[in-house]
Parts: sequence; structure tokens; C-alpha cells
Amino acid sequence: QVQLVESGGGLVQAGGSLRLSCQASGRTFSAYTMGWFRQAPGKAREFVAGISPGLGRTYYADSVKGRFAISRDNAKKTVNLQMNNLKPEEMAVYFCAAREGYTLASDSFDYKYWGQGTQVTVSS
Repeated sequence: QVQLVESGGGLVQAGGSLRLSCQASGRTFSAYTMGWFRQAPGKAREFVAGISPGLGRTYYADSVKGRFAISRDNAKKTVNLQMNNLKPEEMAVYFCAAREGYTLASDSFDYKYWGQGTQVTVSS
């Protein structure tokens, strides 16, 4: 089992940057595919970025490619999301998620473990 705790959210102006972190517990973190999702009020939860175990292949939603970067540190059991050039429409609660195995996935239903989320507010 994996427990996830996000941090790093806050208020930023449009065009600014934030770095989110997700601290995981559990012995097999290195075997989990990790993902970041976000959910704005009244909207469905959407995939942002993911990273596989092993080689650490990354994949992104088209809307964030070139601006966001996901990374992981298996020794520290953390996964980070560097967000640059943030836009007001990206204001949301950002969630860290984990799924067992090496298959890349962007559907929230594929992820078994979730953190409580961290609020990101982008002012225009």
C-alpha cells in the first residue's frame, strides 16, 4: 500500500512557476507509475503528467507540454512537478496518484492510490 502527501501549492501570478512535491510511503515506491492530475471547480479531474518506474519515461497532457516537468527520486520516494508559465485556467487542486506496474496511463480510473491534493491558485 502507498500513502501520498502533496505539498508546494500556493498563489502565483500568471506566467509564474511552482514546484509541487509528493511524498510517498511504502516499500515498493520504485515499482509504481506515478501521476499528477488536477481538478478545477465544477470540472472533471484531468491528467497532467506521469512517470513510469524503472527508466522513468515521462508523458504529458498536450496542454502542459514544454511548460511542466515531472521527475521522481526513488531513494527519497518523491515525485515532483515543476510548473512554469502557469495560466489562470490552470488554477485547480493538484493530486498525486500511484498505480502498480509499468504501464503508462492517463485515466484516473487506472490509479489506485491518491493524495489529498494541494491547491494551486493562479492570478491574472
